[in-house]
Amino acid sequence: MASSAHSDSASAEIPAEILAPAPWSTPADDSEHLRITAVRTFLTAPQGCPYVIVRVETNQPGLYGLGCASDPQRTLAIRSVVDDYYAPMLLGRDPSDIEDLHRLLFNSGYWRGGSIGQNALAGVDVALWDIKGKVAGLPLHQLLGGRAREAADAYTHVDGDNAGEIAEKVLAAHERGYRHVRVQVSVPGTDTYGTAPRDAAEARRRELRAGSWDSLAYLRHVPPVLREIRERVGTGVELLHDAHERLTPSQARELVHEVEDARLFFLEDALAPEDAAHFDQLRAAGSVPLAVGELYHDVMMYLPLLQRQVIDFARIRIPTLGGLTPTRKLVAAVELFGARTAPHGPGDVSPVGMAANLGLDLSSPAFGVQEAATFREATREVFPGTPVPERGRFHGTGLPGLGVDFDEAAARKYPVPEPLRHDRWALLRNGDGSVQRP
Repeated sequence: MASSAHSDSASAEIPAEILAPAPWSTPADDSEHLRITAVRTFLTAPQGCPYVIVRVETNQPGLYGLGCASDPQRTLAIRSVVDDYYAPMLLGRDPSDIEDLHRLLFNSGYWRGGSIGQNALAGVDVALWDIKGKVAGLPLHQLLGGRAREAADAYTHVDGDNAGEIAEKVLAAHERGYRHVRVQVSVPGTDTYGTAPRDAAEARRRELRAGSWDSLAYLRHVPPVLREIRERVGTGVELLHDAHERLTPSQARELVHEVEDARLFFLEDALAPEDAAHFDQLRAAGSVPLAVGELYHDVMMYLPLLQRQVIDFARIRIPTLGGLTPTRKLVAAVELFGARTAPHGPGDVSPVGMAANLGLDLSSPAFGVQEAATFREATREVFPGTPVPERGRFHGTGLPGLGVDFDEAAARKYPVPEPLRHDRWALLRNGDGSVQRP
């Protein structure tokens, strides 16, 4: 499938009649006023996973905004929501009315919410913030209140088969400047999340999801390895671990108890969203800091956990939460309830999405740590200005808006996979054949 823009998603002219005007709008024939003239979507995969990029164009030559609407499992559905439903309502509108446009688009679907609609909305919303920053001549963090820190600490990822191998990789990352490192442990005989395949045969099994998951093997193997890694690396580096929602509530409680001595910076996704009511028991099982949220598609899903003070880090994913407009309000709530943010930033969040993360990271007192993907050279080619950590920290560029651009010609060189090709990684089963969370 070729990477392309949907040419029929919006015209390049202001319509004679605005479909969704605001009462304060200037007349449609007022050509001097800033207007949205087109909303275009692009599909590209320089990182290997599908990206959905939204570009909101205006009647001011050269002025446009970019947003990330990437969900690698539902790429075409998200694109359709932007092109067929949101774009027509945006034509002719003033892009500075972000709050009004966000609420208008959100409520335009009577059965609102859900990850598909929220990702589509985020693509538009972040693009509008990008435009606002460019008009003001200010980087995103300045629009959100200004700097709260010089730079944002990032964490990188390492994995391996045993404590000695992983500890060496942790110390090597620390030498490169990372103070935070996520460690994932390969469990023999089970399809383990976050670890590289040992050989081509295992890589093929994972591609086909021909293996299976064994929670009991994970619980026997991983905690002792994490404890030994801590002993080997000492206390000068923070260790993180992701359980990836594959445990039952009782198994999650056992894991929290068993990893106490590993002194983790946080344990991520010990519980799935549907098991969030068990976080109180998880908190009582030990003192390990808990992180959750990358799967949440509504900022309201965090509030009960923040109010009960049972999580320490909100793993926010701006695309899935509907953009910067709702996420900046969530970040304020995180601060008020004494928790911290740990924004989601793997390879399936584009550099545009990462730049949106950094706007919040640099401006919020609640920031904790930023996940850092290693973007390929191809990805940096498609997205000039891609954020790259220096010595384990992200610094703002000072450029207006997001500070990231999009090279349409370069993007065409990296077509996205056909639907259900990349998606196969999520089709995981347990040893007894039952379906497991990815």
